[in-house]
Amino acid sequence: MIASRNTGAVAAAATLLAAAPLSAIFQTWTWLIQCAIAVAVVAGVAALTRLVRAPLWGQVLGMLAALLLALTWLFPSGSELLTFLPTPATIEHFADLLAGSAQDMRSYGVEVPDTDPLLFITVLGVGGVAVLVDVLAVGLRRPALAGLPMLAIYSVPVAVYVDSVPPAPFVVGAAGYLWLLVTDNVDRVRRFGRRFTGDGRDVDVWEASPLASAGRRLAVVGVVVAVALPLAVPGMTSGLLDTLSGGTGNGSGTGRGAGGSSGRIDLFASLAGQLNQSEVADLVKVTTSEPNPFYLRYAVADELRPSGFQARNPSGRPANRDLPDPTERAGQGVQQVRYQATVEVTKSLSMSLMPVYAEPVRTEDLNSNWLYDPSQQVIFSNRENSRGRKYSFDYVRSTYTPAALRAARPLPADHPVRRQLTATPGPVPEVEELVKGLTQGKRTDYDRVLAIYQHFSADNGFSYRLSTESGSSGQDIVNFLTNKVGYCQQYAAAMAWLVRSAGIPARVAFGFTNGSKRDGDTYTLTNLNLHAWTEVFFDGIGWVPFDATPAYGVPGSTRSAWAPDTDAPEPSSPETGATDSPTGPDSSAGPAGPDNADRDTDSGLSLGGETPAEQPPVWPWWTAGVLALLALLAVPALRRLALRRRRAGRADAMVATAAGGDTPSADGKPVMVVEAGRARADAHAAWAELLDTMVDFKVRVDQTETPRATADRLVRDALADDTAAVGAARLLGRAEERARYARNPLTGEPLPPALRAIRGALATRADRRTRLVAAVLPPSVLLRWRIALADASGRLVALTGRIRYRLLRWNPRRVLADRAAR
Repeated sequence: MIASRNTGAVAAAATLLAAAPLSAIFQTWTWLIQCAIAVAVVAGVAALTRLVRAPLWGQVLGMLAALLLALTWLFPSGSELLTFLPTPATIEHFADLLAGSAQDMRSYGVEVPDTDPLLFITVLGVGGVAVLVDVLAVGLRRPALAGLPMLAIYSVPVAVYVDSVPPAPFVVGAAGYLWLLVTDNVDRVRRFGRRFTGDGRDVDVWEASPLASAGRRLAVVGVVVAVALPLAVPGMTSGLLDTLSGGTGNGSGTGRGAGGSSGRIDLFASLAGQLNQSEVADLVKVTTSEPNPFYLRYAVADELRPSGFQARNPSGRPANRDLPDPTERAGQGVQQVRYQATVEVTKSLSMSLMPVYAEPVRTEDLNSNWLYDPSQQVIFSNRENSRGRKYSFDYVRSTYTPAALRAARPLPADHPVRRQLTATPGPVPEVEELVKGLTQGKRTDYDRVLAIYQHFSADNGFSYRLSTESGSSGQDIVNFLTNKVGYCQQYAAAMAWLVRSAGIPARVAFGFTNGSKRDGDTYTLTNLNLHAWTEVFFDGIGWVPFDATPAYGVPGSTRSAWAPDTDAPEPSSPETGATDSPTGPDSSAGPAGPDNADRDTDSGLSLGGETPAEQPPVWPWWTAGVLALLALLAVPALRRLALRRRRAGRADAMVATAAGGDTPSADGKPVMVVEAGRARADAHAAWAELLDTMVDFKVRVDQTETPRATADRLVRDALADDTAAVGAARLLGRAEERARYARNPLTGEPLPPALRAIRGALATRADRRTRLVAAVLPPSVLLRWRIALADASGRLVALTGRIRYRLLRWNPRRVLADRAAR
């Protein structure tokens, strides 16, 4: 009973240690305190039930009841009896917490704050694992199986963590599991009443148990390999969802949004959730030398699917190096000015993207883990997040005249940017008809885009509202164009869709408006300033922003000369109207295209006027992989073929030498003369080939038999009906027998034809599967490799034993024992 209580306590401690990886997804340690309380209560009740000798099912019921009491005390609903006895209202409260946990998991990004729903689901999960571990380790005496529920805890941060889970928590969890295994085995050994070393010899007082030493070494090696292997293998340093989705972002907003750059993460859903929050949270503070800056960007979505725009996985080079300079390609009608900005991200915003103004050219206070994608114009990281960071950067502000945009030529139909960023998920008749009507008679891309942009105006019935209306078309784009009610994400996505339908590249950008909280040149941006707008690509210019969302619905909204506010009143005089050069506080622009000389090599896109690099095809890699796999599978067959040819070559050489003898006999005919040593070697080679052939075709080989006995058994079991094969088998048996025991070996006999005859007879007798295995994966080769591996392992073990014995001579424990004996 004492041993059971000891194992139960270790099982509870091992469960808490296995939960260590959860520290990677929580901001504080509240979860650990609450989990420790729940696990302690479960372990205490389990010990009491075993003390009264309750059956296993009684122990399980007791632990579940203890877990319920612990949850009631930690997460009360206010209607409990004696503060810890649950009532029906408590169960309803728990159901609400479970529902809230699902909502919080969709809303928050790691690291998550301490919310009751998330803490409840964590304590419930860890407590449930504690019950399973106790049942397996103590009740069923199967501690090894307890690793499965412990692994379930570890799978949670692996699945949701954007970056790879730190190795330290994994080592802590592994140590807990090993502790549980050691405790159980010590309890088992104690039942024998004596020490068991495993090698049958006496153990001195200074010498450790060989089994214990081997177990410790294996445990250490296993943990080291488990930690080091993911670091050494490319592609194993990211979280599971990140790998499956091909993204790098984990969220936007207060950590409650999931608007990162991952393909699985819905930037639109995150934006909608943030804008509908009643609680306002400061996310970013930005100080800029630009008097009237444009929107602060952090992500783009340029992959259009039926469900909407989604983000691609960005790629780039370290952002702390020199970045592309867009001023090198400034043309007529494009004004570019360099500014400096400092951004401070609060602890309420945690994502793997850095908010920056478009076209940064230099960064400070960012390490090499932060990368810059020149095609998407975003700064991202696969290893870190932006929470609590402060950094500075220089950027270029580009403004354009309508005349310069009208002068941009349409992209060729085969241009990679046009092919990829004008793709739509199938034709939508309503959209195609609308675009055709809006762009009819427009001669330039800019005029087509401007006509689509001006369509989203109050004169055409569009209005801003944080809630949308459903429709009967079954397609969100058609419902929005029909109902004409929505907020920034609908306007940005709808305009980008219509522009793409017109054959012009477009995408959706995400960021912050300037807001209304300004102190000098410092802007404080909140979750209510999150915004989405459309960016359109013009050849030779780059990405130009168009914000179709009604300006009155967006605090800090900015307009430009090439994309004016369509709902603003008409100017009173021509002098106050829009000019070809942006002036005034409302004239603002977004990013231009990246440098032509620095293209996104992964996507194969050229965002400038030069000829882009084509995206490398994937099929050569698949072909190389398939060929490598086939070559690996062909190694046993090639090894068998080479061995057979070498043996046959020796026998053929023996026959040729015999036939070429020039010693005359009494009747004038030549006598075949062969060296005895070589004849024996050739006979042995032929016999080894016969044995390998028997192994390949599943004919039993007995190494204790004589060659004649083996040949007779082969004839009796497999070759009874084939006269030629029978003679060949007896010939090989006689040759091997003479080579082993006779003074003069057998010479002049054609051994290779005999081998071929036997192989053909065995192949005829065997079924199709046996013939296929004999040709592709010869069992004789695999057997030979297994024997060689076993011999090498035995030699290594013997060498290790000798080295260990020599080292033990200088063991301090032995020296002390020898001195004590004197």
